[in-house]
Amino acid sequence: MTQTIDHDLLFKELLTTFFWDFLALFAPEILETAEQNSLTFLTQEVFNDLPGQTRRNVDIVAKLHFRGQETCFLVHVENQATSQADFAERMFLYFARLYEKYRLPIYPIALFSYRSPQRLEPETFSVAFPSKEILSFSFQTIQLNRLPWRDFLRQPNPVAAALMAKMNFSSEERPKVKLECLRMIVTLRLDSARIHLLSGFVDTYLRLNMAEQQVFEQELHRIQPQEEAQVLRIVTSWMEEGLQQGRQEGRQEEACKLILRFVQQRFPEQVSGFAPQIQALNLTQLDALSDRLFGFESAAELETWLRENPTEGNPT
Repeated sequence: MTQTIDHDLLFKELLTTFFWDFLALFAPEILETAEQNSLTFLTQEVFNDLPGQTRRNVDIVAKLHFRGQETCFLVHVENQATSQADFAERMFLYFARLYEKYRLPIYPIALFSYRSPQRLEPETFSVAFPSKEILSFSFQTIQLNRLPWRDFLRQPNPVAAALMAKMNFSSEERPKVKLECLRMIVTLRLDSARIHLLSGFVDTYLRLNMAEQQVFEQELHRIQPQEEAQVLRIVTSWMEEGLQQGRQEGRQEEACKLILRFVQQRFPEQVSGFAPQIQALNLTQLDALSDRLFGFESAAELETWLRENPTEGNPT
């Protein structure tokens, strides 16, 4: 069963954790305007009276002080995971409701995170008569699928490291993009919790198939040994978490897939030979193998373990 991705939650965790980095990357003029010690996130706003909507949650509303002043302003960031024709109107309605409640200047930002379509999204909403424009509302747009990912490679920014996974690249570049995201993450020297958040974001949006995994592994071996080891630790942590989840949920098929995925990462040249033996293991054997797998330094150690733990159809 395909796991549903909670896009709003993933983006909210990313942007609230790295809000200053987000502003530095996409809205530096706001960063220069704000007092950096003044950031607070307001309780999630829920609007029940928007036309055609039963209930709408505003993604992120941050309150900041103007630099050197006592007065405040708001930054509203709305992540949009699907293309919708009436989105600009909804941004205006959010703006109106927030202004009505807080009576503060508001800087609205729309973050478009879907893969397609790539057509340019509007950044204004207006109401006009033939003889007069009544309303002209504008907001900043960040359309990830129109941003070339390579333009962000040399920007040591945690938000860039994560969002490159959602930017514009060809399908052939997927393994390369994933590796470069992880390389940037390990060079930022963050604590383990933030590394986990960023790398989990990247892995969610760049799940590689077996062929892509092999390209990823080849690219990984070409980078500096120290960086390779750090990236491999991240990849290993994903495998450990996935195997633990598979065991808890009792899914033999899922546990088998995750073990094969790890073997593909560590021993790509031997995976085809190991696959039939691993696929024949029962859940108890898969559980035992997952506990030992991360300590194997060579394919020979895995081969020995499989020989010492035969399946019913493959006795020694």
